[in-house]
Amino acid sequence: MAAAEDKKMFLVIESGNVAQPFRWSAGTYGSKFLTEIRDNKKFWGIKCPKCGKVYVPIRSVCGPCYAEMTELVPVSDEGNLITFSVVSFGFVDPSTGKQKPVPYGYAVIKLDGADSYLIHYIDETDPEKLKAGMRVRAVFEEDGKRTGSMMDIKHFELI
Repeated sequence: MAAAEDKKMFLVIESGNVAQPFRWSAGTYGSKFLTEIRDNKKFWGIKCPKCGKVYVPIRSVCGPCYAEMTELVPVSDEGNLITFSVVSFGFVDPSTGKQKPVPYGYAVIKLDGADSYLIHYIDETDPEKLKAGMRVRAVFEEDGKRTGSMMDIKHFELI
């Protein structure tokens, strides 16, 4: 398999100086979700044919209905802050193998057009400046640096 093809189909995570050569598939819909973020900086959800709920990140079965979902729909890169936490203790970030700088913000976000929540970093670290309901927007990693993972979203920023 060519190197370019290998990069698109497999994930290799490095943790510090040790390579973790895990190969896994995000599935048809999960792959669409991740590659659209990587290649186009766009979010996609999946819509339940029974209840109409739109899920982000994508999953294949609706929780309440148990219906199989196949209809992909675009959703916004903006949404509402549902809840948040400002973390003030350090740990080794499993996605990089490096100490995570503190403090950092972590948030539950409901993107416009979605009915489920996305959990990710937020760039604000002062809890006094954060409030449920605030508007946020995704900030993506620079072109050429995106790898097809959730970390292609650097963080969400207040708008």
